[in-house]
Amino acid sequence: MQRRNCMNGLLLLGITAVVLIGAYLLYGRYLVKEWGIDVTAKTPAVKKEDGVDYVPSNKWEVFAHQFSSIAGAGPVTGPVMAMMFGWLPAFLWIIVGGIFFGAVQDFASLYTSVKSDGKSIGQLIEIYIGKTGRKLFFLFCWLFTLLVIAAFADMVAGTFHGFRADGSKLQPNAAAASISILYVFVAIAFGLFLRKTKIDGWKQAVLGIVLIVAMLAAGIAFPVYLQKQSWLYLVFVYIFFASVTPMWLLKQPRDYLTTFLFVGMIIAAVIGVVISNPTISTPVFTGFVSANGSYLFPTLFVTIACGAVSGFHSLVSSETSSKQIRNEKDMLQVGYGSMLLESLLAVLVIVIVGSLTNLADTGVLNNDLAAMALADTATPFTKFSVGVTGLISKLGMPQEWGLCIMTMFVSALALTSLDAVARIGRLSFQELFEIEEGKAVSPAVKVLTNKYFATIITLAGGYLLSLGGYNNIWPLFGSANQLLAAMVLISLSVFLKVTGRKGFMLYAPMTMMLVVTMTSLGMSVYSICKKIFVTGGFAFLTDGLQLFFALLLMGLGLLIAFSSGKKLVERKPQPNRDSLVRE
Repeated sequence: MQRRNCMNGLLLLGITAVVLIGAYLLYGRYLVKEWGIDVTAKTPAVKKEDGVDYVPSNKWEVFAHQFSSIAGAGPVTGPVMAMMFGWLPAFLWIIVGGIFFGAVQDFASLYTSVKSDGKSIGQLIEIYIGKTGRKLFFLFCWLFTLLVIAAFADMVAGTFHGFRADGSKLQPNAAAASISILYVFVAIAFGLFLRKTKIDGWKQAVLGIVLIVAMLAAGIAFPVYLQKQSWLYLVFVYIFFASVTPMWLLKQPRDYLTTFLFVGMIIAAVIGVVISNPTISTPVFTGFVSANGSYLFPTLFVTIACGAVSGFHSLVSSETSSKQIRNEKDMLQVGYGSMLLESLLAVLVIVIVGSLTNLADTGVLNNDLAAMALADTATPFTKFSVGVTGLISKLGMPQEWGLCIMTMFVSALALTSLDAVARIGRLSFQELFEIEEGKAVSPAVKVLTNKYFATIITLAGGYLLSLGGYNNIWPLFGSANQLLAAMVLISLSVFLKVTGRKGFMLYAPMTMMLVVTMTSLGMSVYSICKKIFVTGGFAFLTDGLQLFFALLLMGLGLLIAFSSGKKLVERKPQPNRDSLVRE
């Protein structure tokens, strides 16, 4: 069953903007009222400032870090892949999931960590649930970061690959790579300059925009041509330094600059949609079973993570952003607002990719761009990049420049998530082996909790997994990501209950995500086992790896969910533990 009723893309985007703004003003503020904030309280960033992880920062800098870290490959890949069921199911899940699932999770994770002296979700699990739950959670988080590092590193290296199959040079990819190199060194210089001069506000913004324009021009003029494997090595070198250097030196200024690129791209695409007024020509709804045999439930809810709800976001909120919040009143904008902006980006992707046929028919895309976007082998990133390129060309930008910039945007999406997840993976590994204060630290523990050793082990695991290729990792990433969301929501519910706050708004999301992910992982295990015992075609390096991780994630997820859920349903009244947490 396919319903091909056409939809005006501009109207859909307008409806989305109104709904998301309303959600921020109404539901976001409702959560603040229910949970409470103290504008006079010293945040962990202020109390524990160390210039490395704890860095009190302007709310816009923290917002930039949060948004650029969470807006990875997911907001583009997920919605495009989910449109196999039609654009309407994808749109509805983004709106409902973004407002009531994802934004609530991100804000609650940030809020909980800030209220708990900057503690991560895993550390809070130890306080409220127990040491075993804490160890299991950090192990799960660390394994999850390996999947993210592997998938995104492979994707970035492939994006930077500067040659076609016939050996000819591929300029857009090479230019994007060159711009990305410049971004690293310019970000360091920008961070040092801000540290020395202390400028902020509009002066900082103007300087950032000037630097971005200069980097784009220089990168397009001087492309760097290297093979994919070389770029893979360089990507891992970069994320190593991004993981161990102070936040203010590289990660924070790079996120700040990248956010201008993101927001500029979104504004340009929106203006392009307004001018072109495209029509979404893809089917509204194709049925509950796709052409490749996938079922709408649970596939839709696993495929679209970023833009709706993503467990990875909670790690960014509690591991890095919470350590930069200067005032509690900034949390709503950083936690809830950044997620809603990502939801807007996901809907923008639906509008543009769903309108590609219309854009080609109306001449917005030239013949070359139309061929690239509508080819059977076109990836979600190719479709989105080409669509935006066509739209911004209506503003007078040459399509060659537009394609280079959009390729850079694609890589930036993944790189900003990569350097964040590398840091989170390092912290998760360290916290996995941390011991209680006051106890003797053995030489082995000193090594395991060393940030350089933890980073090397984490990146080594990610590199080995990346050899299996992006396509073989992504299915596991989606399920693991949403399972993480379920576990985080359960843990946050426990925190809210124990500290005397209302947590009912988390109950439906956590239940649904647990059912979705367990169903999805169970179906994956069944399919792989079917290859082993019935149909054949089992490949150890791909199917075997997926089977191992799927079973491991299911086991860890059930153990954590059980231990957390048992605490949640206890009827015995719990004392307010805010004071204990702060200690």
